[in-house]
Amino acid sequence: MKNITLAVEDEILEQVKLTAAEQRTTVNGMVREFFAAVAAKRHAKDEAREALLRLAREAAGDMGSKKWNREALYDR
Repeated sequence: MKNITLAVEDEILEQVKLTAAEQRTTVNGMVREFFAAVAAKRHAKDEAREALLRLAREAAGDMGSKKWNREALYDR
């Protein structure tokens, strides 16, 4: 596990310490939980992107026998 150093305004840190105490955790625990949530969200986005790209590669893309032209598309 890596250690990091953060610079935080004194007033903000005091408020976060109070919140951490109310939640029966530590500031360190809150930061770890936040980082884990950010990483999980990124991982989920990456997995969704990969699934979409895989689907695009594997899709047959059969449009049937219909032939589209510009006039037909804009004919209303």
